[in-house]
Amino acid sequence: MSAYRTIVVGTDGSSTSFAAVERAAGVAADSGANLVIVSAYTPASREDTAAAEDALKDEAHLVTGWTPAEEALREAADRAAATGAQNVSTYAEDGAPVDVLRKAVATHSADLLVIGNRGLNTLSGRLLGSVPSDATRRAGVDVLVVHTT
Repeated sequence: MSAYRTIVVGTDGSSTSFAAVERAAGVAADSGANLVIVSAYTPASREDTAAAEDALKDEAHLVTGWTPAEEALREAADRAAATGAQNVSTYAEDGAPVDVLRKAVATHSADLLVIGNRGLNTLSGRLLGSVPSDATRRAGVDVLVVHTT
């Protein structure tokens, strides 16, 4: 079996998702693969943004042009580089996590998706579905589920 060429991993900024990023970075470093780190998000409503601008007053410029997903991606990229991954790219996209991950796999012609197992063995995950189980079923490529919990 040949080495993986492009690996996609998702992060939401949680410690468990960073564990998956670090594992993906290790696999990428070992195989010389490109690593694409993805974060799904839902943009703030205009009402939420206006409330934040009112609360911040003169510092309101901090509200525009930044999302928590971007901060999570910066930290994830730093962790990936520290783990030894060489070719790292990041992007944030509005949408449901599984849909964003599947789109990233297709867009980047990835041959491996790495996800954490958070939610996989919870009652709500079994009843309602979880990102790891949905992504595993629908990815269309190899999936590495990292034990993060």
